[in-house]
Amino acid sequence: MNQAQKTSQNSKITITGAANSITQEILSGAALDFLESLHEHFNARRLELLAARTKRQAEFDAGVMPDFLPETQHIREGDWRVAPIPADLQDRRVEITGPVDRKMVINALNSGAKCFMADFEDATSPTWENVIEGQLNVRDALRGTIALETGGKSYTLRTDAPLAKLLVRPRGWHLPEKHLTINGAALSGSLVDFGFFVFHNHETVRANHGLYFYLPKLESHLEARLWNDVFTFAEDHFDLKCGSLRATVLIETITAAFEMDEILYELRDHSIGLNAGRWDYIFSAIKKFRNRDDMILPDRADVKMTAPFMSAYANLLVKTCHKRGTFAMGGMAAFIPSRKDSSINETAFTAVRADKEREAGLGFDGTWVAHPDLIPLALEKFDAVLGSNPNQISRQRDDVQVTAADLLNFKSTPGAITLKGVRLNIDVALQYINAWLGGLGAVAIHNLMEDAATAEISRAQLWQWIKNNVTCDDETPITAELYKMICAEELQKLKAQNQDHYDDAASILDTLVLSDHFEEFLTLPAYEKL
Repeated sequence: MNQAQKTSQNSKITITGAANSITQEILSGAALDFLESLHEHFNARRLELLAARTKRQAEFDAGVMPDFLPETQHIREGDWRVAPIPADLQDRRVEITGPVDRKMVINALNSGAKCFMADFEDATSPTWENVIEGQLNVRDALRGTIALETGGKSYTLRTDAPLAKLLVRPRGWHLPEKHLTINGAALSGSLVDFGFFVFHNHETVRANHGLYFYLPKLESHLEARLWNDVFTFAEDHFDLKCGSLRATVLIETITAAFEMDEILYELRDHSIGLNAGRWDYIFSAIKKFRNRDDMILPDRADVKMTAPFMSAYANLLVKTCHKRGTFAMGGMAAFIPSRKDSSINETAFTAVRADKEREAGLGFDGTWVAHPDLIPLALEKFDAVLGSNPNQISRQRDDVQVTAADLLNFKSTPGAITLKGVRLNIDVALQYINAWLGGLGAVAIHNLMEDAATAEISRAQLWQWIKNNVTCDDETPITAELYKMICAEELQKLKAQNQDHYDDAASILDTLVLSDHFEEFLTLPAYEKL
């Protein structure tokens, strides 16, 4: 494919990227016109909200702690519910997630899960090809025409069992799409992913089936309000009934945890619940209080959902969702089964079963897995609680009382900061950034599915530990020099296996870890290398 720059005949949008038959199909004149309308109506507000994030971070750096908002107390205490759940989405007990490549989409729809979240965000490296071909793949999936011939194998949709329902996660508000610009300014990755998906699939909306989304990394109810306005605008544009577009919001930032009621309220005509996005939530906890030496978490492997601050977050999410008549979705089981070592699988499967049993027992209506082999384990635990009921939304958690102090109780997290944990963070970050630069957004590393969220934890902990002069449990100081030494060792081992993009990955990681400035998202500097 040749690199070309052109401007749509009917649009102000300049397209910089490879052109082929797929891009011509997705980037029709009318599709670009719709993106232009979204940009003109909503981009200024998006930028204002991103600026508000920066202002709020400055407050945290000055010692201000988050709390439930006094100005929205009437919403938290009000008697209201979100719109009724669509008929075809009543049962979501197990959902599988993954990137938007064609093989993954087919296998996920065939997996036996109730739903599949096609992820344009943390599980997809946003190369131009991935973004555009991903739109073709989800379009063909909704039409039931998706198929693939590769490596001598054929992949088609099964006809002997129900397919998973498709949900799409667009990129977060902070991410740009540099291949589409207006007057030199990149379009919002969120609005691009959303806009193309709605434009090419709005005709599939029927009385019992809408277009379903996951919305990532919201930090406030005002950001939810913006999404709600985008949904309403799109419904009006395509003459769709209000509520044809529905969204589950991932509660994966510490600030959003204080505004769950408000987020549901803003999206009440378009909501289908909240999800406990555990990995990004841990990253957010580190990021927001990165300069506080009294709020430092142990090795990421020790930060489990049973930690007091994580347990408070999970219980509050279930209580809030069920009070408002909607889904509470559990977190990701990221284990990837080993084809070589059954002992690894036995240990991990035991942990996955315990995790899903805990979620079902807390009242969650469904959960996430990263691999098809985990679906039966998750189903087993949710079937045991749900039985023939599609969900347990009717189960109210009036017993739950969560305070701001509970959500911020990092000190009670069991575990230690170890030299092994430092080395693992460096290894995982290097491997993930290398793969991301190569076009892969979800990568199996040490039998775990690593995506941008888990890599963020690794590099954020390294920055925080160095910044705050943390010492390992064996009294080894975590310093810039220690990081450089271990990074050089790990880089040498990884490059001995293959060259790939490891030099760029190491350069990016060095900047992320050693800079005095904390980069909000690793994908922003990495995106400049794509």
